[in-house]
Amino acid sequence: QVQLVESGGGLVQPGGSLRLSCAASGTIFSIYDMRWYRQSPGKQRELVAGITRGGSTNYADSVAGRFTISRDNAKNTVYLQMNGLKPEDTAAYYCNAEIRVLPSRPSDNYWGQGIQVTVSS
Repeated sequence: QVQLVESGGGLVQPGGSLRLSCAASGTIFSIYDMRWYRQSPGKQRELVAGITRGGSTNYADSVAGRFTISRDNAKNTVYLQMNGLKPEDTAAYYCNAEIRVLPSRPSDNYWGQGIQVTVSS
């Protein structure tokens, strides 16, 4: 049983910062790509940022230069540092990871339950 648990969301004023964390727990052999997605009401879920096990990163154009994704492989945790937040960043943020639970099995895709980020004055 694998779980992804997000933390660090909340209400912040425009221009402020938040740091999201997502910790994976359970039976884990290896974690490959880890990603953050977000979804606003009435919109499709969109990829915000991704990071490979080796640390290569990619970002949506809308957050490049403001958000930074990182990971701690020893802690099975991925982070999203969000600076210069804008009202349009308001959304539920979801952690996603490709995880292999046993060396004999292929990896599967797992999602966290989501955490709300609200940017408002």
